[in-house]
Formats: sequence, C-alpha cells, structure tokens
Amino acid sequence: MRRAVPVTAFALAGALALAGCGDEGSSGAELSVSGAYMPQPVSDMAAGFLTIANDGDRGARLTSVTSDLGEVTVHETSGQAMREVSSLDVPAHGSLVLESGGSHLMFGGLVKRPEEGQTVSVTLHFSGLDPVEVDLPVKPATYRPTSGN
Repeated sequence: MRRAVPVTAFALAGALALAGCGDEGSSGAELSVSGAYMPQPVSDMAAGFLTIANDGDRGARLTSVTSDLGEVTVHETSGQAMREVSSLDVPAHGSLVLESGGSHLMFGGLVKRPEEGQTVSVTLHFSGLDPVEVDLPVKPATYRPTSGN
C-alpha cells in the first residue's frame, strides 16, 4: 500500500505536466492597441478610433467599451448606414480597425467635453479575455491620420 501512494502521486504529476505541454505553441488571443484617438467633440457626442491587433492563434470578440466620459457603444458602417452592434471580431493573426467611415466607437451623453491635448480613458471588454485599458488622445475636430490608424 505504501507503494501505491508514490505511484499515484507520480501519475498525477505526470498528467499535469503533459497537460501543460499540450498548451505550448498554441497561444490564445494576444491583443495590442495602436493609433487610438478621439477628434475633439463639438457636441455632447463623440467618436473614438483605434486599431486592435491580434498576434495570437485564437480570435477575440470585442463585446463592449466603458468610459467615465459617458456611454460608449460600438458601431459599424456599411454603405451609407451606421448601426450599433453588440460585438466585433478581432481575427487571429489579424486586426480590427476602428476608423472614420467604418467601424468606430460612439460616445453619447458626455459628462464633460474633452478638449484637444487631453486624453480619454476607455476599457475594452472582450469575450473570455481580460479587459484592455486604452487612453485616447483628443485631437483637433478635423484630425485625420495620415497613414491609417
């Protein structure tokens, strides 16, 4: 009976080690954000733009965005129509570009109107992943990036 305990412990340790090895080489979503900005709002509404890159082997889904500045919703533009969506996908080894004229963040009911030079903090929420904190620098109302986001 004494021998069964070490063998059982050894078998359990081996199973745990093998389970850990199975995950090597296959990562989940690996997200990073670039090109974030908000044009200075001219009303109680604003837009936010950024690019979410995913260098991982698993896709991610942006499910919501929160900010102390006010309500934030995710929108996509198709043709000339803009509509709120419940989520947007960030493909594995790809990116989600939130840009003027395309998918973007909409801020409504601003508690204050940020001015050029300030930053607005947002939290990006993803299905099954940790939230990502992002600061959006406030740019002039007419700002457009020169080479994408």
